[in-house]
Amino acid sequence: MTEDTDITLPRPPVVVIRSAKPHDLPDLNQMIAALAAHHGDAAEITPEKLQRDLFGPLPWITALVAEGDDGLIGYAILVPLYKAQEGKRGMDLHHLYVRDGQRGNGIGHHLVTRAREIARAAGCDYLSVSAATGNFAAHRFYENMDFIPRPVTGMRYMQALS
Repeated sequence: MTEDTDITLPRPPVVVIRSAKPHDLPDLNQMIAALAAHHGDAAEITPEKLQRDLFGPLPWITALVAEGDDGLIGYAILVPLYKAQEGKRGMDLHHLYVRDGQRGNGIGHHLVTRAREIARAAGCDYLSVSAATGNFAAHRFYENMDFIPRPVTGMRYMQALS
């Protein structure tokens, strides 16, 4: 006969996926800068620009955040798209980021799932995302989430307006 003993198991971290709020802007700004640095880009984003683009008179983007016990641990940014020739609305998953030490825990999956729900609720026909050519881990991640790879064709041009 064995004796019962109480064992305390570690509590799994609670992660909440929610829309960004104004008080999230400093942490969101820092994560955007971290993602830019990871890709070798300079980050020109500021909390003030995020305030304008998320909460200003003409909101331009939608941001989701993943909040854990110790604060924000990830985010996703969505930007509307449109295919005029087809009359189809879309949403671009412009950024997806999970902090070091938190990756592999399903947080990115939950952010993409919530982004998909937001796109559907906005009447979108599709959700798109891009990943750097050599980022094979991202390619596998998106393909495992049922994204279909599409080659980029043509050139994209830009003209500064300021």
